[in-house]
Amino acid sequence: MKKKTVKDLLKTHEKLVHSENVTVISHVQREQDKWFVNTVMIKGCNAPFKYKRKKVYKSLAKQQVNMTYYAGTETIAGFDIEIMNIVRIKVA
Repeated sequence: MKKKTVKDLLKTHEKLVHSENVTVISHVQREQDKWFVNTVMIKGCNAPFKYKRKKVYKSLAKQQVNMTYYAGTETIAGFDIEIMNIVRIKVA
């Protein structure tokens, strides 16, 4: 099966956003139900960006990355928090 390009994803899913050369200021990984949940904070943005992987990933802190993501919300301690769900992330 052919991997979809960013252009293909953006055409197919109108709510996706693509950002290039953004700087990661914080990257945290934690294990949850056989997955590693990764949370990254991006310079100039207050919302956390999250994605899951099966294996531990090298730290992205201080790296320039390209990301494809969509906005979402997560309820934590009774509060709705805006988060960004990453579909694809790659070191620039």
